[in-house]
Amino acid sequence: MRPLVDLSSPLAVAILSAVLLSSSGCGGGGNGGGASPTATPSPMLSPSPTPTGASSPCSATADALFGACGNGVQDDRGVAEAICINVSDDTERAQCIADADSARDEAEQLCDEQLAGRRSACTLLGDGRYDPEIDPAAFDDDFTSLTRPNPYFPLGIGHRWEYHSGEEVNTVEVVDETKLIDDVTCIVVRDQVTTAGDLTENTDDWYAQAKDGNVWYFGEQTQTLESFDGDNPRKPELVSIDGSFKAERDGDKPGIIFRAAPAVGEAYVEESSLGNAEDATVVLSTTYAYGHDAELDQHVPQQLAERLCAGDCVVTRNFSLLEPPDMFERKYYAPGIGVFLEVESTGGINQLVNCNFDPRCAGLPTP
Repeated sequence: MRPLVDLSSPLAVAILSAVLLSSSGCGGGGNGGGASPTATPSPMLSPSPTPTGASSPCSATADALFGACGNGVQDDRGVAEAICINVSDDTERAQCIADADSARDEAEQLCDEQLAGRRSACTLLGDGRYDPEIDPAAFDDDFTSLTRPNPYFPLGIGHRWEYHSGEEVNTVEVVDETKLIDDVTCIVVRDQVTTAGDLTENTDDWYAQAKDGNVWYFGEQTQTLESFDGDNPRKPELVSIDGSFKAERDGDKPGIIFRAAPAVGEAYVEESSLGNAEDATVVLSTTYAYGHDAELDQHVPQQLAERLCAGDCVVTRNFSLLEPPDMFERKYYAPGIGVFLEVESTGGINQLVNCNFDPRCAGLPTP
């Protein structure tokens, strides 16, 4: 069920601050008896005409999701106004409405950017319906004896990776648990993030190993957590499960997280939960080594790449159809280890500093 307001959205953040100020008695001295300021409702979003000849299932999906995005923006704006009406201070109430209008405008812009990105993705990923056929017999069910393990996405039970990014520490571990999804046995990979010592993310990913070497992504159970100063005891609280999905639940479908034999220029869907979790990948290189491609070398620690890559690393461009088209990250994979670096389009990096199953991980450089 879709919540009335996404508490992690810019719209919610804008109005909650005003509500908190009002409840604490801060701000001007209005008596709350005046009329509540309102704004002229924004017109409903409607997609620009689909390009001639592009009325494919993919383009039709993009247009339908654009309409849903616009409806969601209007719903959130209505709830935001209702919250603002109940702010007692006149000045704060006016600011609450102004912030809600601004957040609505930003959300509408994001809807436009999503539509443009989706239409571009149709060219990249194909115009047909995304409806992969899954044969359970094509997958391994014993992760202690895999038919064709993928060296770039190893799933050995007990494997553990540690990544650092600023104040964030990200640990990923293949745990000795499986989950049967649509008659396919998936291994559970636990992904946890701490920020300045506080647990902020706790996710179980469900991966399936196909006998042909492809690794499939059948879903994830996400938990976004937050700890609040002043609480006693101060413990992480669940604030969101956005992005959670599971193949064959509510129309969700699995995707491929890593190919058995990736080819440059190949694009594929990683996860398909429309309007919720929509990631895709393009393969940029299968022969990466530091010093041979200035663009792919950007923000890459030279010592790290030279230790792990000998012209055999894979680089991908990963993006979400829920984000503006200029938001993406490059992922770097080393054979036998898997992901050792993520470089965001903003320049931020998430860097492997240790693993427990390969001697090359000993003494890795730190960010």
